[in-house]
Amino acid sequence: MSLHSFYPIFDDVSWLRRMLPLGVKLVQLRIKDQPEEVARAQLAEGRDVCREHGAVLVVNDYWELAIELGCDWLHLGQEDLDEADVAAIRKAGIKLGVSTHDEGELERALALSPDYVALGPIYPTILKKMKWHQQGVEKLGLWKKRIGDIPLVAIGGMSVDRASGAFAAGADIVSAVTDITLNENPEARVREWLGVCP
Repeated sequence: MSLHSFYPIFDDVSWLRRMLPLGVKLVQLRIKDQPEEVARAQLAEGRDVCREHGAVLVVNDYWELAIELGCDWLHLGQEDLDEADVAAIRKAGIKLGVSTHDEGELERALALSPDYVALGPIYPTILKKMKWHQQGVEKLGLWKKRIGDIPLVAIGGMSVDRASGAFAAGADIVSAVTDITLNENPEARVREWLGVCP
C-alpha cells in the first residue's frame, strides 16, 4: 500500500483520537520520557485506534514494543539504529522508516532497504535542538534522485504554506508536528493539511 502524503507526529494517543476521525491516514506516535508501561499502553491503544480508522501507525523508537504489540511500522533515528535489532524488526514483518541528515546517514539508511527515508530539518525547527542547520528544500531533490522509488519524507519546520514547495522539490510525504500541536485550532489546521496534501 502507498503511504498518504500527510504525516503528522503526535506525542500522545489522545491526539490520534482527535485527528483520525478527520481523515488522517498516516500518523506517528512519538512518546518520549515515559515509563515503558505507559509507552506500551499508549502504543497498544494507538495501534487499535489506527486500525479502527484504517490509518497507518508508525511507532517511534520503541522497536521491541512494536514487535511485541504486532505493530506494522517503525521509525528509527540514527541514534536509535545503534541500539535496534534490525534483523529482528524485519523478521517480525515490520516496515521501517529512517531519519537522515547528511550523506553518511543516507548511505547507512539505504543499506537497510528502508520503506521510507526522512530528511530534515527542512526549515528551522523548535521541536528539538539539532546539530544540523536547516537542510532547505533543494536537498529534497538531491535525496529523491538518490533514493528513487523509496518514499521521501520532508520534516522540520513544515507548515501548510510550505508543503507545496516540499512536494515540488521531490518530497512524497510531508510531516508536521508543532504546526498542528501549537495551533490554536488543531482540528482546523489538520483539515487545511488534508486539503493541500494530494
